[in-house]
Amino acid sequence: MPTSGGLGIWLGLVFPFIVGQTLLAWIVWGNSGSFDGTSPATGLASLLPESVLIHLPGIWERSGQLWVLLGSATVLMLLGLTDDRRGLDWKIRIAVQTLVAIVTVAAGFRMSIYVDLPWATSVLSVIWIVGLVNTFNMLDNMDGLSAGTAAIGAAMLAAVMFITEGPETGGPQLFVGSFLLMYVGALLGFLLHNRPPARLFMGDAGSYFTGYILAASTLAATFSGTSLPRHAILAPLCILAVPLYDTVTVVFIRLKNGKSPFEGDNNHFSHRLVDLGLSKPQAVATIYLATATCGLGALLLHQVNAFGAIIILLIVACVLVLIAILESVARREIKKRDDES
Repeated sequence: MPTSGGLGIWLGLVFPFIVGQTLLAWIVWGNSGSFDGTSPATGLASLLPESVLIHLPGIWERSGQLWVLLGSATVLMLLGLTDDRRGLDWKIRIAVQTLVAIVTVAAGFRMSIYVDLPWATSVLSVIWIVGLVNTFNMLDNMDGLSAGTAAIGAAMLAAVMFITEGPETGGPQLFVGSFLLMYVGALLGFLLHNRPPARLFMGDAGSYFTGYILAASTLAATFSGTSLPRHAILAPLCILAVPLYDTVTVVFIRLKNGKSPFEGDNNHFSHRLVDLGLSKPQAVATIYLATATCGLGALLLHQVNAFGAIIILLIVACVLVLIAILESVARREIKKRDDES
């Protein structure tokens, strides 16, 4: 079973940024001070339209953040690749994931929750990163499921970035939005080979990389500010509600059965849908649609008042409760068959 698809996802995202960073360095170093409108651009920069040139200083300024993010993601990709090849104890995996999360938060990637307690937001940010890394690792249990769900989530997060004003510029958050669209492209390229029947699998290398990129992107984005309502910070929770639901329910079932949360089984959301009578492709498509349904509300959170936000959150909650009700039928049927046998 080829499980090195994560390398392809990693390369599909990192390589274009290596090329882009090289070109950007060439342009900036060769045109020092020429992007302020006081002197003409020369060399390669002269071929670019003014609408592009005005963004280059900002991109250059944030290059450090970009490579902290990609470097940390690469560490987790290598961790997953080692686990795919040799197998690692879950304690080692969690320890490395936590260390990478701490480095990420120390580099300035931190959530905003309107609480003036930096230590609390730092701890929550570390938990968020480690949680999403393992969420997409657990979600990688059927062809196309984890990568497809991540692509939907990343595309919706990118859309939110393009329609949400950043507090510093007052315009679209192009840096994070464009980064997420690049990642969607890498995921779609992988999905060409991972769709049923899959010829390539992402393995832990891909799932760790995927979860980290989404987690760090939400921390790099701005969902709060003077021009944004406070409930706008709930956008990532709406978009990632279904993957998080899968993780919470799987962990609950494993603990209820006296098993370790890190012990693999067939109690995932996708498996429970198959137990209802769906085929595996149908189960994957159902999770795609549920993810999109919950995520659509995130596109409106920054535009509605508190009452509208409550309605959006109730819609997300109703989707999850509906899923839970349908799943309860499957669990009763399985228990009934087990008792009869």
